[in-house]
Amino acid sequence: MPFRSLPPAPVGGNLPGIAKMLLAGVFFATMHTAIRHVANDGVHAFEIAFFRNLFGLLVVVPWMVRYGLGVLKTTRLDLHAIRAVVGTFSMLSGFYAMAVAPLAQVTALGFSAPIFATLFAIAFWGEKVGIRRWAAILFGFAGTLVTVKTGFSHGIIDLGLALAIFSAVGSGVGIILIKVSSRTDSAVTITAYMSLLMAPIGLIPAYFVWTWPTWDQIAWLLFIGIAGNIGQILYARSLHDGDTNVVMTFDYLRLMWIAGIAFLAYAEIPDRYTWAGGTMIFASAAYIAYRERFHRQSTTKPPAGPPAGPPAG
Repeated sequence: MPFRSLPPAPVGGNLPGIAKMLLAGVFFATMHTAIRHVANDGVHAFEIAFFRNLFGLLVVVPWMVRYGLGVLKTTRLDLHAIRAVVGTFSMLSGFYAMAVAPLAQVTALGFSAPIFATLFAIAFWGEKVGIRRWAAILFGFAGTLVTVKTGFSHGIIDLGLALAIFSAVGSGVGIILIKVSSRTDSAVTITAYMSLLMAPIGLIPAYFVWTWPTWDQIAWLLFIGIAGNIGQILYARSLHDGDTNVVMTFDYLRLMWIAGIAFLAYAEIPDRYTWAGGTMIFASAAYIAYRERFHRQSTTKPPAGPPAGPPAG
């Protein structure tokens, strides 16, 4: 039986999409906190990224058992390979940022990925963008400046926050590649190739900082890998099940989840600039996503398969 896509979601309101978005936020928030915990325990961020992709394969194993190698059937292996390279650098930067910078700030800056994706679409595909989306882009960049305000020292941005922005830029490229590959591949296929290709690529930088993890650390790394891929698939399904402008609103709660967990675990208290900037960035990204879906629906029929989830995490 060939593997084509996840079953189509039932029609009947946005509640299923909202529920999946909320769950995705919980998985992402707990994964980010676990990354900080393992990094503080002596495992380098590059090694954590490698195990995140390696253990993340366990999430797609049930589909591989049911459908066999049909899960990996694709006509765009080139796109998956490019995304794996870009995604590896993005993930390495993001994981290092989570290890050294305040988690709420890193999460807030991560919301800017769709903003960068829109700019890449304009630059490389000549996508037409109206005044409202340009205003949203500028508003989002203003939010980025607000978020990193307290991360400046003598005119130089802190390394962790700079890497968080670099990770968001890489994620923006990944979003563009996902949009193209999702025309023919399912969310599970895209997720499977992410782990299959990024794990060996990520092993190269991990080799130079390698230390054998303890059994306790392996348990945490296993959780990071599984939580990351479950969160990605839930995110993808939420966008498929509900209206973008509705379900994306609930993705903002991810910042609240991570702020609460970081406070309880590490006594990190996000400052007002993080909340203000994060809100601005998220509002910009949510509006861009809404306008993009609006234009797509007004010109073409919606795609039959589910959209892919976020490019990294």
